[in-house]
Amino acid sequence: MAIRLGDYEEIVGGDVIQELHVLADRVKNRRLQNINSTPVGGGVAEILTRMLPLLRELGIEASWDVIKGDQSFFNVTKAFHNALHGKKEEITDEMLEVFRETTRANLRDMNIRGDVVLVHDPQPAGLIERKREIGCQWIWRCHIDVSAPDARVWEFLRPYVEQYDAAIFSMPDFAQQLPIAQYMVAPSIDPLADKNKELSPSYVTQVLEKYQLDPERPIVTQISRFDRLKDPLGVIAAYKMVKRRHDCQLVLAGGGASDDPEGEEVLREVQQEAAGDRDIHILLLPPFSDLEINALVRGSTVVFQKSIKEGFGLTVSEAFWKRKPVIGGAVGGIKLQVINGVTGFLVHSPEGAARRLARLLDDRALRERMGDNGYQHVKQNFLLTRHVKDYMLVMLALDHPDDDIVHLG
Repeated sequence: MAIRLGDYEEIVGGDVIQELHVLADRVKNRRLQNINSTPVGGGVAEILTRMLPLLRELGIEASWDVIKGDQSFFNVTKAFHNALHGKKEEITDEMLEVFRETTRANLRDMNIRGDVVLVHDPQPAGLIERKREIGCQWIWRCHIDVSAPDARVWEFLRPYVEQYDAAIFSMPDFAQQLPIAQYMVAPSIDPLADKNKELSPSYVTQVLEKYQLDPERPIVTQISRFDRLKDPLGVIAAYKMVKRRHDCQLVLAGGGASDDPEGEEVLREVQQEAAGDRDIHILLLPPFSDLEINALVRGSTVVFQKSIKEGFGLTVSEAFWKRKPVIGGAVGGIKLQVINGVTGFLVHSPEGAARRLARLLDDRALRERMGDNGYQHVKQNFLLTRHVKDYMLVMLALDHPDDDIVHLG
């Protein structure tokens, strides 16, 4: 069933919906073209799938295109991704040439037709070379934590980024020294999407039983790609420490993305570490398993997002929306969401995660209080309607580069 802006009014209020229409009057009939590297898997694809229909309803001609690349290209961009997060990677001249050659192929094949072109993350960043030829306004939207990037990769990408009219980062800590305008736009979740909407208790129980989970015993869950930066092995280590005192179950559930070639290797490592413990459930879920993911989180007692690096971590807001406390790595965008001691706990090690998990399993009142606080925090800051508003504000700001204040009247 198609979702319309009016469907959000009960959640966010009529004033928010009216504000979106007022802003849209200033930027409607513009063509906003989004370009990224994968149609499914990961937060960018999730957000665009839900956002574009709302932008179109507001009168913006929003579209979405995906670049092409072979396995060697995505091996390179995965290494770039890790290096931009600060992980040590060997970046060779041959890898840089693979990036350039794939960029040249996409420059030939991609139909650039937007009045505003919103390019997501490093993989398609080189498309900016079309700017001089076709004009229009170009925005580089970076979803990853580039607060301490590998110098070689960042210096390779910087000449591309500096050609854009503006860059968008998820939080101020990620901003860089650039000669272009920079904006902060945090990602968001859609409260009406299958991954977040209300579910019947019977369906939640059905999903738990499908995956041989006991709803009468505590369930600890992390939903994420099988990626070393998500630290699934650290989650298992914390669980094993707590398991000595608490009869709990662990769920590590996620899928893959076409631009993440490391996933299968990490999954094998996780399965090996979990071997022999029937209470550790490793679930490789297919695309479009959103209802089951929703049910797994709703059936959980505590949710982890123990990332070592994180651009934002939509799974944190998704858990808060279901009133679950979150134990998160004290990194990146997780720090925007987890207010330590209020909506959950920020941790730096498996040992710290284990201590916080044991405390939450011991204290139901604390879990409920943190869950309620997290729900309100997301409602005020991280819903899709706010995200739509922010993108329209960036489009408006690009039309008024010399104005500190833009009057909408």
